[in-house]
Amino acid sequence: MSTSPPLWTLQYADDEELGDAYVLGFKDLLELRMVARLVAEGVSLQAVRATIKVAREQLGDYPLQSKRFLSDGKRIFMEAVGGTGQRPRLLDVRGRQFVFDDIVRPSLFEDVEFDRHGHAVRWFPVPQKRLIVLDPARRCGQPILLSCNVATDTLFFSYLAEKGATDFVAGIWHVTPREVMAAVEFERRIAA
Repeated sequence: MSTSPPLWTLQYADDEELGDAYVLGFKDLLELRMVARLVAEGVSLQAVRATIKVAREQLGDYPLQSKRFLSDGKRIFMEAVGGTGQRPRLLDVRGRQFVFDDIVRPSLFEDVEFDRHGHAVRWFPVPQKRLIVLDPARRCGQPILLSCNVATDTLFFSYLAEKGATDFVAGIWHVTPREVMAAVEFERRIAA
């Protein structure tokens, strides 16, 4: 059985303090998130691998974090910036061919917030609610409530300790019962 090399080098791979430990950084999580989303949409892992290889030439390390990517479920496209005043055109990354721009443009980044330079700065792992965020500038990027810096696992363990008394836990941590339940659901989902 042959093995393929990793899709990218981990963010902290060269950190001598970590030794041989595999530690995922924020950039790794976002890259992994995008790979999982593309595969879930039906894009083969081989197509993802080829796309990363080609896109890395233009976008550098962690190319899938660029908000210029779209997919039709089979192929991966990248918005290619045109001249001044022109609309971006879609490039089939693997085939390196421009395609008609009338395909459906599903958002692969509804759950990621970018800064003005186009760099990913926050990830909302449950985008429908936008209550939980991973933000490397807050609590070292661990999952927290957007409204405050309370970690989701803290709320989850408080909820368990208080035998599901949502209102009581919300009062202790000065958050809403809805936020407590969002944290509980999130922690249960990632534990599954």
